Amino acid sequence: MTIFALSSGKGRAGVSVIRVSGPDTKTAILALTKKEKCPLPRRATLNWFYDPLTNEKLDHGIMIYFPGPNSFTGEDVAEFHIHGGYAVVAGFLQALSNIPNLRSAEAGEFTRRAFDNGKMDLTSAEGLADLINAETEGQRRQALRQMGGELAELYEGWRQEIITGMAYLEADIDFSVEEIPDDVTARVRPIIEKMKKEITLHLADGHRGERLRHGLQVVILGAPNAGKSSLLNYLSKRDVAIVSDIAGTTRDLLEVHLDISGLPVNIVDTAGLRESRDEIESEGIRRAESRAKDADLKIVIVDSAHIQSVDKHMQKHIDGDTMVLFNKSDLVGADIKTFDGFDVLGIWAISVKTGDGLEEFMKALEVEVEKRMQLTETPSLTRTRHRVHLQSALDHMDRYLVADHFELELLSEDLRMAARDLGKITGFVDVEEILEKIFKEFCIGK
Repeated sequence: MTIFALSSGKGRAGVSVIRVSGPDTKTAILALTKKEKCPLPRRATLNWFYDPLTNEKLDHGIMIYFPGPNSFTGEDVAEFHIHGGYAVVAGFLQALSNIPNLRSAEAGEFTRRAFDNGKMDLTSAEGLADLINAETEGQRRQALRQMGGELAELYEGWRQEIITGMAYLEADIDFSVEEIPDDVTARVRPIIEKMKKEITLHLADGHRGERLRHGLQVVILGAPNAGKSSLLNYLSKRDVAIVSDIAGTTRDLLEVHLDISGLPVNIVDTAGLRESRDEIESEGIRRAESRAKDADLKIVIVDSAHIQSVDKHMQKHIDGDTMVLFNKSDLVGADIKTFDGFDVLGIWAISVKTGDGLEEFMKALEVEVEKRMQLTETPSLTRTRHRVHLQSALDHMDRYLVADHFELELLSEDLRMAARDLGKITGFVDVEEILEKIFKEFCIGK
């Protein structure tokens, strides 16, 4: 079946792009242009477009034809660049639906066809989705790397190494009469140990790639009236939270999404931490403490005039991922000795009201954000699905390495399952590759 859809964003625009893909793409082109043959491939041509039922003119625009397999989906594809008015787009889509064997595409169907036709692997498809949804420079860069195949290349390289190890074992099982090395298990073990080390290191990335996709979770904590809401307003450069001298103004979570050094950061203002009998405020405090447990980074803000406010409610949230701010330093000096014995990222004396000390704090915050999400030379895994399959592959490799038997069939099965887990990440799983490795490595059947 041939599919079509609006590929540019919905809404009024100067130009909209409608894409068609499938075996009847040529039929659609000829029906809409009233021409006898398709234009030259990959060359933009200016055309009048007509309704195939009424012969009424639909629009005047550009059409590009991409014959398969040299197209995005691997099928015949056409792109119609038309004016982006609501009526024009609606009329064009209706005209396409009137052509036999054409239907509206389902969500993600163009990319699914590209995957089915071998134009991209699953990680590249995920990278394309991330690129479309990217809101910061860091997200864009990570998505481009993944869409370009860096992650797939890494995982496929590991899978091929495991398949090489499987080839030695399978050869010893199935072709024992041939000239196969005697020390098969000795040759395979270093391969698996190397893979285990590399995959373990890859998993221990601090969830860098996932953080970059979803945004670093930063929670602001402190006693009532310490200046949490004022700090949130300063960071977001707008009045997000209500600032009042009345204690307990913030009773729920307030969240803003920021771009810090090109990286996505979610800043959460919370209810003031204190003992309270108010049912609503207590629920706000419970939510604040729950969010703090899952935070990637915490900012504890303390009123310099009320050092005693650093009570048990806040102390349990202060750790090596905490930045401490002594606010209202313009009114009273900050006694940083209060935090002697706490392992924190740093302590800054600031005044949100006057701006004193905030520039130094912002530089430190940028460093901490970059440290947790900056792209590294090796691509980071970006989804829980990747992590699950990689961990499963590790479990199978561990079982192989600790085996106290020499049953080659069972050892080979452990490696087969490990390779399969890696293949599930990219979407490429083919058992025939094992035999191809055997024939290539050992010249069997020559």
